[in-house]
Amino acid sequence: MSPSLLSKLRLVTVDVTGTLIAYKGQLGDYHCMAAKSAWMPCPDYERVHQGFKLAYAEMSRRHPCFGHAAAMPNAEWWKVCVRDSFAMAGYDYDDDTFERIFRRIYATFGSCAPYTVFPDARRFLRWLRGRGLVVGVVSNAEYRYRDVVLPALGLNQVSQPCHAHLLCLFAVSWSSDNRLLCATVRRARSGTSGCSRASTIAAASSASSALEELAAERKADGTQKSIGWGLYNSVSMFCVRLMQLEEEARRDPTCALNMERLLEARISSAVDLRRSLGLPSATTNAYRLVNSEGDRLSGLIVDIFADIAVIASSAAWVEKYREEIQFLVSKVNGINHIKWRPSEDILKEEGLDISEQKTHASSRSTVKVMENGIVYLVSLEGQKTGFYADQRENRHFISLLSKDQRVLDICCCSGGFALHAAKGGADNVIGIDSSGSALDLANENITLNELNRGRISFVKGDATAFMKGAISKNELWDLVILDPPKLAPRKKGAASMAGKKVTVLRQAGAACDHPTDPAYPEGQYLSNYMLRVA
Repeated sequence: MSPSLLSKLRLVTVDVTGTLIAYKGQLGDYHCMAAKSAWMPCPDYERVHQGFKLAYAEMSRRHPCFGHAAAMPNAEWWKVCVRDSFAMAGYDYDDDTFERIFRRIYATFGSCAPYTVFPDARRFLRWLRGRGLVVGVVSNAEYRYRDVVLPALGLNQVSQPCHAHLLCLFAVSWSSDNRLLCATVRRARSGTSGCSRASTIAAASSASSALEELAAERKADGTQKSIGWGLYNSVSMFCVRLMQLEEEARRDPTCALNMERLLEARISSAVDLRRSLGLPSATTNAYRLVNSEGDRLSGLIVDIFADIAVIASSAAWVEKYREEIQFLVSKVNGINHIKWRPSEDILKEEGLDISEQKTHASSRSTVKVMENGIVYLVSLEGQKTGFYADQRENRHFISLLSKDQRVLDICCCSGGFALHAAKGGADNVIGIDSSGSALDLANENITLNELNRGRISFVKGDATAFMKGAISKNELWDLVILDPPKLAPRKKGAASMAGKKVTVLRQAGAACDHPTDPAYPEGQYLSNYMLRVA
């Protein structure tokens, strides 16, 4: 590390597990021992391991930092995670049995699970202390780490966790050893709202309005390879949102560590991409303009509904640059109004509580849009951004299959698939949904499209109850559309349990205006299957 960088370094934060120590044995070994202690058979290693990965990811999303930001007890966080792990693996223990199994697992990791200290860990810590640097730790087994593991490593002066929350620009460098991370930040602006993150020392100093020239690097043998630069949030599950790779910064240095310029470039690129896809067009003026990671702006979504842009914010950095984003979106041709829709729950996990902030409401609560020539009345207060533009191509596909068919649209919302089926020449279409407000829009959409109410209708009711009733009456449809919320944790074996044979005829995802990054497969959130059931 160069003397100039070292002189500005104040803090190093490390994740103890995987950076300083590693547990011995397989996760399944501990689950098996715990199950046997409760007189239960040993669960399948692979199924429980896969279940744990899913449960851990979901808990980290809902309650990041092991629940510390929400003052959630460590044991409670892990109890939910472990229970969900077993459930996803197909093991549904009764409460007493699970309690015995969980106590054994938690006690093992909290007291006697064997671990190995990496050979360079103590040397690295001595190097830090010799230079007077503060060391912060991330711990998921807090009491054992605090009382046993950390003192064994020489970290025995544990102070109170820092209650600072940073949203910063910083540069990143790699080296061959990916365990040792020495990172500081170049603070972009004054600190944002505070958030407690126990077990992590999140900042080198309290937030201030002054710009600080700091740096970031990974170091092992003195060779460094720059990755790029991004946004750092000490509270977020996504602590680093990489905004520009090093080679990109070399090609366009005007955007390097310049969020305003980067936003202008990325939004302009998004507009150009949609125009190349023919959006908007004479028959479609509802589409997605910015799709988060797919447009290299993680946490930002912009949907266009006629002359209104609905901006959905799910990252602290988006709130920080709200004025710049609104200004750039307002410059898009045809946009006359902007509706800002922050996701309060997700932003809380980002360290921001905006529940008391006043949002400037649009003067309109609804807007008429057109998709493939079909008119929709969209509620700007509806779910997500108000309209599911991601299903546009799938709705059009349904219209091509519907001629002379009896069609059932379950969980129809405001009637997207049902309206396309009716326009496609279906003999009869029924839409089912439990939301009265959604069905009000659906019925209005029948009028707007001048459809024959004798051939299309909407019914308020519970989808499961309706389907059971249809089975008891032996009612059949030629084409059934099911676009539900999550109904069950597992789909494996559903067809065989129903005594049916299913053939996959088509598999699709979101519309082309919802691009994804191959490096972020989680962005491919929508799966659409056309099935033949016999």
